[in-house]
Amino acid sequence: MTREQFEAEALEHLDAVHRMAFHLTRDADRAGDLVQDVYVRALRSAAKHGFEAKGGGMRAWLFTIAHNTFYSTIKRDNRAPTAVGEFHSDAADGPLPDEPPPAWDGASFDWEHVDDRLHGALGELKDEYRQVLIMWSVQGFKYREIAEVLDVPIGTVMSRLHRARKMVAESLAKQPGALDELGVREGGNAD
Repeated sequence: MTREQFEAEALEHLDAVHRMAFHLTRDADRAGDLVQDVYVRALRSAAKHGFEAKGGGMRAWLFTIAHNTFYSTIKRDNRAPTAVGEFHSDAADGPLPDEPPPAWDGASFDWEHVDDRLHGALGELKDEYRQVLIMWSVQGFKYREIAEVLDVPIGTVMSRLHRARKMVAESLAKQPGALDELGVREGGNAD
């Protein structure tokens, strides 16, 4: 694959990589920086070793770079010394210095056609469930691709996805009037 072909194919996935970066960082500026790092690393790697489409192809490869870069940065930042003044600040509501920020923020989840009930249900999920659910349902990744990106066994992906879908469904069903909208009577039967 020539450099021009590689760049064209990599740029096709720019929006998807940016969405993934935003879900990881929860900040537009940090997401932009992460996307830039992803593409610099991808171009450098492709120039040295050449890109071979394997597994999930270009998109999965770029997502893997994004995921690994984000968590490597968190680990590196956590090893950095913390000034005493910063450590004892009044910001008790924020994450502790040794905790990575959540991978996703329900308040910033702003898709055009998603209502508040789904926002709330997704916001209740743990990060590991939410991340798998979004990669599968929004990004369209296959189980194998998600497993490669997150570096977990495929069974873990399947289990997390099953649990995430079940928790979202249960959360939506608990909301007032949810069953009425679906035409389900109290006995559990639809009209």
